[in-house]
Amino acid sequence: MKIDCQRHLFDIDPGVAYLNCGYMSPLSGDVVDAGSEALRAKTKPWKITATDFFAPSERLRETFGGLINASANDIALIPAASYGLSTASAILPVSEGQNIVMADEQFPSNVYPWLERAAEAGAHANLVKRPSDDDWTSAIVSEINSATAIVAIPQLHWTNGALFGLMKIRAVCNQVGAALVVDATQSAGAAPIDLAEIQPDFLVAAGYKWLMGPYSLGYLYVAPQWQTGRPIEQNWITRQDSENFAQLVNYTDSYADGARRFDVGERSNFALVPAAQAGLDLLGGWGVDNIAETLGALTNDLAAATAELGYHTAPEHLRAPHYLGISSDKPPAPDLLDRLAESKVFVSVRGSSIRITPHLYNSPEDCQQLLAALRAVAT
Repeated sequence: MKIDCQRHLFDIDPGVAYLNCGYMSPLSGDVVDAGSEALRAKTKPWKITATDFFAPSERLRETFGGLINASANDIALIPAASYGLSTASAILPVSEGQNIVMADEQFPSNVYPWLERAAEAGAHANLVKRPSDDDWTSAIVSEINSATAIVAIPQLHWTNGALFGLMKIRAVCNQVGAALVVDATQSAGAAPIDLAEIQPDFLVAAGYKWLMGPYSLGYLYVAPQWQTGRPIEQNWITRQDSENFAQLVNYTDSYADGARRFDVGERSNFALVPAAQAGLDLLGGWGVDNIAETLGALTNDLAAATAELGYHTAPEHLRAPHYLGISSDKPPAPDLLDRLAESKVFVSVRGSSIRITPHLYNSPEDCQQLLAALRAVAT
């Protein structure tokens, strides 16, 4: 079901065509109100109880788990995708002579931990080159072999939205005993993802883009078989019975259940957690499938219109519905974004692509404004 334009929920200036959710989403009024109210709560700290350290974060992990069809028990709260990916790289086994398969030009947070892990283990870091036909699934699958320990990829490429067929890649990983790590920062909340089907070993998602939340709060899924791993930090709240403040002096080696041992310290952040919850609640009201259908109609129209201007994109069946990277035979001009901003049009340049990432606050009129600005900069 397509959703009507939701611009009224956001404080977007008149005349601004903000088509850059892949950079960061604007916060809705409800999210700002939730965060502001929560921040004000600390003006009276005597009203903050032990329950407030636990109940809101438990609800948050449950809501995110529901969004991706995973159990709350398998979700950790983290400050950034890099934190979750560093956790995965510290836990997953890699031996000398094995290889770690990654996609070249993917976001660095899903590259640097694996380069370091490979160097430590004497393994080979295999950065698979971008395929000319945007078929990343075939390109990745062709590089997985009996020596592959880990495949670390996104659900879609952050420069142009080209999809990775996670189900097919997972099946090949299973054949050789390789772990699958997924960065869903540019997809969770806007593109359907079912962890019960894909069964990744780890999945991360930063919360400030398509999850419509604040900066510095994200999510880590940890498959049950890895939940006895050692966290990359030690803190009090991830330990067993930490709800009992009076007994925190009785140190314990036991962790809280499930993936909670991987939570970042101060995960109860009294300002960010309620704001993040409001963002996820907003998505739940819209429905991810409906968001994908609505944004897919916008990006399909833009793909056709920009083709008439000489740009090309990944084929529709190989790209995510909410994401459009357009490119031409010439690289984007260095001042392109500044010139578009003069027309109150905001997109990104990533690699050789002009990246257009709309959301439900965008309308067909925003798309026409973008097209007019692109025509203007071409002259």
